[in-house]
Amino acid sequence: MELTLIYTIVGFGLAGWSVIANDSIQTLGTFIASKQKWFKWYTLAASASFVMILAITWGWYSYDGDISYGRLTRIPYQEIQWYHAVAPGILLLLTRVGVPVSTTFLVLSAFASTVVLEKMLVKSIVGYGIAATVAYICWIIVSKFINEKFDEVTGDKSIAFWRNSVWITSGWLWWVWLSHDVANIAVYLPRQLDVSLLLIVLAYFTILLFYIFYIHGGPIQKVVLDKTGTRYARSATIINVIYAAVLFYFKELNDLPMSTTWVFVGLLCGRELAISTMNKDYKFKYVFPLIGKDFVKMIFGLSVSVAIVLAIHYFIIPRGLF
Repeated sequence: MELTLIYTIVGFGLAGWSVIANDSIQTLGTFIASKQKWFKWYTLAASASFVMILAITWGWYSYDGDISYGRLTRIPYQEIQWYHAVAPGILLLLTRVGVPVSTTFLVLSAFASTVVLEKMLVKSIVGYGIAATVAYICWIIVSKFINEKFDEVTGDKSIAFWRNSVWITSGWLWWVWLSHDVANIAVYLPRQLDVSLLLIVLAYFTILLFYIFYIHGGPIQKVVLDKTGTRYARSATIINVIYAAVLFYFKELNDLPMSTTWVFVGLLCGRELAISTMNKDYKFKYVFPLIGKDFVKMIFGLSVSVAIVLAIHYFIIPRGLF
């Protein structure tokens, strides 16, 4: 077996594991938190897998065999080398200790030029800012009508409505997120997949999803559970709708990859600030340690990503260290 094929298999395997384990919690985290009390983990995993199969198959069909939804047009396919496989390995290690770093930066930085990486960074920073601003405004409005932390949903019809809403909004968010982040795994594969490769990808992703639901999200799930009311169906629904809307906007904006992690953390940041603004019992001194910790982790992940791309372009490739 050629080394290139080995690197491809290892890189794809690690990227799939790390992306699903790290980034999927952004979309499935509130779903797991709000539903695990009422449904078995394998029921939730089967639901997420069904949407995932539909989303990836639709992308494959619509984009002529490209499961990345055209997000890799600025990153052409290249022979996989050992350093391409190292990037998701680093991400996997960071995921195991619960660090919400950007998969887009850590994985795609090994493939992208410095120019593309710079544009990805700018788009992600803008995404963080817009998500935080939109979330702050939305939750200021929401807080005028409900207190997510203390006002319980009452009445059989209301409870049923919010619980069903979580299913629908989680499915939509999961689909939109996949159209962004599958690129971080597909970068290891040819841009046009045949049916056999597609089936292998779908089978591998399904296995990973069942594992993630089995461990209830893993250490990275703490980023979601730390935030106010994320275990409640009503809060989960509102988070899903706003996050999906922001991601959809950036998906339609252009085909440049971006960090959905930054958008997600920005949304949670704006939400916590809004809740603390409107709730006298939830002071800013409790909020800033939460949002500051997440921001520091993101900057750490970005620093690792920049180090990877600089090492590849200015040290490994010029010296022929393949």
